[in-house]
Amino acid sequence: MSACITLAHGAGGKKTAELIDTVFKAHLANPLFTGDDAAVLPTPGKKLAFSTDGFIVSPSDFPGGNIGKLSICGTVNDLACMGAEPLYLSCAVVIEEGLPLCDLDRYVKTMAETAAEVGVQVVAGDTKVAGKGQVDRIFITTTGIGKLTDGVETSGAKAVPGDAVIVTGDIGRHGCTILLARNTFGIDAAVTSDCAPLWGAVESMLSVTKDVHVIRDATRGGVGTVLYEIAAQSKVGICLQSAQIPVAPAVRGACGMLGLEPLYLACEGRMVVIAPAAQAPALVAALRRTPYAREAAVIGRVTAEQAGHVVMETEIGAKTMLPPPRGELLPRIC
Repeated sequence: MSACITLAHGAGGKKTAELIDTVFKAHLANPLFTGDDAAVLPTPGKKLAFSTDGFIVSPSDFPGGNIGKLSICGTVNDLACMGAEPLYLSCAVVIEEGLPLCDLDRYVKTMAETAAEVGVQVVAGDTKVAGKGQVDRIFITTTGIGKLTDGVETSGAKAVPGDAVIVTGDIGRHGCTILLARNTFGIDAAVTSDCAPLWGAVESMLSVTKDVHVIRDATRGGVGTVLYEIAAQSKVGICLQSAQIPVAPAVRGACGMLGLEPLYLACEGRMVVIAPAAQAPALVAALRRTPYAREAAVIGRVTAEQAGHVVMETEIGAKTMLPPPRGELLPRIC
């Protein structure tokens, strides 16, 4: 597949139909996939969760994934954080003129593989071709619908003093991967993105207990930004134990050389979970039984002190205020 995308592929005629048939339909076809103006879907007869997200990562291929995988994981994980089983996705794709068709085919193939792993169906979509230089290779927007699990109600405003703070694995890998993939600093480190679909991890937790207060995916701004958002929403303080925060050695080394804090680097396959402390051991055990959360750990607790702030406690008991987030360290990470 050596040809490239042309403006004709976005004109709505024969070339557009061929592109849909040979790339999108070839990989994403299912009984609900439609060429009509909208998909008609069966509903589960209960509350639904609904989310949408755009993906413009640069570079669009990176160790551990690509923009296609990212576009499925991002929306699936947003639904999962609400305790919703992902059911259906749509995707809108804006392609730069000149993108090799083999690259587009690879991205869509990865989308199909990731969706199949989760059990979610891509049922509708749209394709546009932009002129050379108007888009950086490819932008993807996915919209998802999920079925809420009975008895689950999560929100960033539900953390209470005494709760445990859990992360589902080592942090900062996606942001570090994207940074190194740009070859800006000439650092050679074996770091791969944590990009992964997390509904299985959430489902495993909810099979143990539905008494979970907060689930958030730590994407832009990383775990540190998410914790500050939760502290503000719930009007609580959060105290972290520095020794308990899992960081891969390669990520820690790269961050040390660049003066970066892993807590503020994006994750694309990690969640922050806040739940009653009594439930934490069972939740961590359930998470560790799933493929993308084997390093889940309790990293801190929710407190009534220092409301709206996140405090770090060192191994010797010293405490310091984690600086509030001041904007994304890296542009175009998702």
